[in-house]
Amino acid sequence: TRLPEAISPAGQPYVAQGFELGLGNLEKALEKLFMPEGRSIPDTALFYFSGHGLRKKRGVSEGFLASSDCDPQKSFWGLSLRWLRELLEASPIKQQIVLLDCCHSGELFNFNEANPGDRGLARDRCFIAASREFEAAQVSLDSEYSVLTQALLQGLDPQRQASITNFGLVDYLDQQLGNSTQRPIYSNFGEPIILTRAIIPPTPSHLPTPPNPSHSDQCPYKGLRYFDIADADYFFGREDLINQLVDRVRQDNFLAILGASGSGKSSVLRAGLIYELMQGQRLSGSRHWSLKIIVPTAHPLQSLAKLFVDANLSVVNEASEMEKAIALLQKGGDSFKRLIVGYLDKNSQSKFLLIIDQFEETFTLCEDLQERNQFLACLLEVLANTEDEFKLILGMRIDFLGKCFEQDYHGLGKLLIQSNLIGVLPLNLEQLQRAITEPAKKANLELEASLVEQMLKEASYIPGSLPLVQDTLTKLWQQREGNCLKLSVYFKLGGIGIYRTLNEHITAF
Repeated sequence: TRLPEAISPAGQPYVAQGFELGLGNLEKALEKLFMPEGRSIPDTALFYFSGHGLRKKRGVSEGFLASSDCDPQKSFWGLSLRWLRELLEASPIKQQIVLLDCCHSGELFNFNEANPGDRGLARDRCFIAASREFEAAQVSLDSEYSVLTQALLQGLDPQRQASITNFGLVDYLDQQLGNSTQRPIYSNFGEPIILTRAIIPPTPSHLPTPPNPSHSDQCPYKGLRYFDIADADYFFGREDLINQLVDRVRQDNFLAILGASGSGKSSVLRAGLIYELMQGQRLSGSRHWSLKIIVPTAHPLQSLAKLFVDANLSVVNEASEMEKAIALLQKGGDSFKRLIVGYLDKNSQSKFLLIIDQFEETFTLCEDLQERNQFLACLLEVLANTEDEFKLILGMRIDFLGKCFEQDYHGLGKLLIQSNLIGVLPLNLEQLQRAITEPAKKANLELEASLVEQMLKEASYIPGSLPLVQDTLTKLWQQREGNCLKLSVYFKLGGIGIYRTLNEHITAF
């Protein structure tokens, strides 16, 4: 549908720029697009808007797309993005694409307002806005289109690449416009959406099919260890949670990730969240962030100070720089903020995202109450006194949550209550099956179907079975026959049950 629409003499519809498009007609068109009637619901819907963006700042800020009949002087602003958000929430369309090419669209397309959020985890969404909130959308000097639209058309050209997804598109936009004065912003949620696909001629039958490379010399499972960033290719089963985390990081500067022991929090943070942010395909600009992860240990200030000391220094110089950094951190949030700002300027990065894994060590290993308070003061004072350049994520065992409320700790308990708490829940059977089978596919391993069925059956009766499943799979890989993991070997190992018994004995001990 082209709006406002006119018909050419040849009978082809086109966008008639001289015609008007009122709010009523625009709303009806969007309702028809995202809320189709009947049983034949399309998989994908795309809304592309090129025009003016408005933002009303009277009490609560609200964004609008200007219709032809809008008149801000009479408090008639056009299409409400809040209305669009609610429409997208209710829409049965699985893949939703919204492209806004208008001035100041970063401010207009306030993602907290316009993104429907994570209530519909089955949705795949691609949102792209033309520019940051302080920028105007520019006209291209060598094209009839604006800068963003020209880049979109080039990026979507199937002659450039056989199959283009929303992830590939934002990669192209980053390459073309990343250093320009107009920088598009985007948010991709869910699985990749195929936007264009070229028809590739089949390989002639007389040519041999190239063999798949074998990766069976690398175990795709981690046993009792967590999946790290380098293991992301083999990390499966947590896709929905990772999507949710990326979306929350976009919206908020603080998150607390809670889960039971062995639930996979460290893997989610490292092979999931950090890896996705490093790719920069889901959240605009994240590949240009400083992404740091630490574990508190018995001396959390020292762990924090290491982030700002060059690892290539000599032992003597490193010790000297560590002392200076720790002394600064002992002074509190202002000094920590100066360290962050200096680090970002030095490395030409826009945000500093700090992930503290195993945050419970702040209470269980750090016995120095003064150091604990200094550590928490640095984190929470900077969090309270910066707008968006510092983000903090805590990963913690849920059974230690009460420790955060034993003292004031610079408002830590209050922040946990008021802010986002996200639980790392046990994998359901479908997710656990993916965690078992998908890494094997990546490593060109064969899993007997009966083996997978038996493992899922046993795991369903064992609380907290995820690390036991991973450990069992690792042992199966070590005793594989060729490239095959077999049920007979699984029974020889004793299945998951024997590890459950061992785990219970260790816990009791």
